[in-house]
Amino acid sequence: MKFSVFSVMTPDTTPEELVGFLKENGYDGVEWRCKEIPKELINEQHSFWGNNLATISPDITDQEIEDLRLRTERNGMEVICITPYLAAGDISATEQVLQVAQKFGASSIRLGVPIYNRSQNYHDLFQKAVAYLKDAEQLCKQYKVKGLVETHHATITPSASLAHRLVSHFNPEHIGVLYDPGNMVHEGYENYRMGLELLGDYLAHVHVKNAYWQQTPREDGTVDWSVEWALVEKGIVDWKQVLGDLKAIGYDGYVGMEDFSCGLTTKASLKHNIDTIKKYLAEI
Repeated sequence: MKFSVFSVMTPDTTPEELVGFLKENGYDGVEWRCKEIPKELINEQHSFWGNNLATISPDITDQEIEDLRLRTERNGMEVICITPYLAAGDISATEQVLQVAQKFGASSIRLGVPIYNRSQNYHDLFQKAVAYLKDAEQLCKQYKVKGLVETHHATITPSASLAHRLVSHFNPEHIGVLYDPGNMVHEGYENYRMGLELLGDYLAHVHVKNAYWQQTPREDGTVDWSVEWALVEKGIVDWKQVLGDLKAIGYDGYVGMEDFSCGLTTKASLKHNIDTIKKYLAEI
């Protein structure tokens, strides 16, 4: 397998700095977070989803793309994904990201999936997603960049089976699934091997992170449950089992680190994650 990092997890690091850190730690690729940073956030503390330095703008210039692409290439890595936060149905923004991805030489982007929060019927949201992906598939084919649907809580694709139900309408050469067991701690857990077998040719990428459930007592004696992010070896996801299941189905692509645990510094986290995953792979 190959190893990448989704730059969302390194918010205090510029893209140029991150490329150097990845080379030092033996990574093979990078996934660039793609989002406009609002001006009002620029002076705030660095954070995953706020003032994140390791982020490229959808309006990045061709020269900036070429400079970063060459820096990555010279350090022996590839840009494997441009990862935005697209709204399902926004074809204009989807094409913009595909254009950026093509210029980087990236093999994939993340597509939008409808949010599920009980305000709209699942079946209506599903039809909206199918219509969007039908248009997105044609663009992905045109730009020769695969569009990925992520298993993500609070969307209509929290599990492998629900992601498969959506993408099965499309050609796996153009539309695939980003499998994220850490998200499935929140919502969407299924037996890993079964889900991976179901996805088959649609499995295009894997994200590595972990989480656990914790209790908060209420005054009435009941408890609230919430999910907290954890170091890769300390959460509910048995990553040694997941990696074994990936090997069992013949997956030999990228696994991308996306650590939100805040337990280590950025540089320490980059080393810890790849070392831990390589250790598990060696033990299988």
